Amino acid sequence: MDSEATPQNLKQWRKELRASLLARRAACSPTERATWNEAILRFLATGFPFLHELVVGFCWPYKGEVDPRPLIHQLRKQGARVVLPAVVAKHQPLEFREWWPKAPMKAGALGIPVPEGTPVLAPDAVLIPPVGFSESGWRLGYGGGYFDRTLAAMMPQPLKICVAHEVSRIPTIHPQPHDIPMDFVVTEAGIHAVADGGMQRINAAACAQLAAEIVARRRGQGVNEGT
Repeated sequence: MDSEATPQNLKQWRKELRASLLARRAACSPTERATWNEAILRFLATGFPFLHELVVGFCWPYKGEVDPRPLIHQLRKQGARVVLPAVVAKHQPLEFREWWPKAPMKAGALGIPVPEGTPVLAPDAVLIPPVGFSESGWRLGYGGGYFDRTLAAMMPQPLKICVAHEVSRIPTIHPQPHDIPMDFVVTEAGIHAVADGGMQRINAAACAQLAAEIVARRRGQGVNEGT
């Protein structure tokens, strides 16, 4: 966990940080974001080559976030089932609903499209965008706590892959007990494994092996939990 002293008013500190990070992201040009997006999707495809075998959660891009949809289309063609998160009630975990092209959709929280009436599935892996991410691999979201509550309630845990631009990197989020660390952070600069209170840049081959081991271990734990 990050060692810096926590601000006295953490809620206000995070609110101001979010505003700063969103403004920083909005200032990036569409050309910059497109170039970064292409690099991130390449790292995801090479570092996590088994995603097509899984149920994969992703988020509809919002306010300049990484757009994973080209990869999602490719994964579906290779056999993956994909899901989008939906808010079902305030202060409750998210529900992951299956998505496919031309699936019935409606406007969800913040006007973000969500599937309507499609199957609810538990994802094996989730591509999670942040407002910001720390040097130690913690994700700063929009402040509603939905992803933290959702991930905390899931068993087995999905593979948690934060997908972000380097402009969203910050020294710390001052993580609290309710915050959930990521397993990996993928940016246009590369793939970062999160472990032992920090992030380490790794190549695609090392990522593929480590990620597969994490998925297999958690699936085993899930089976044990149910016996």
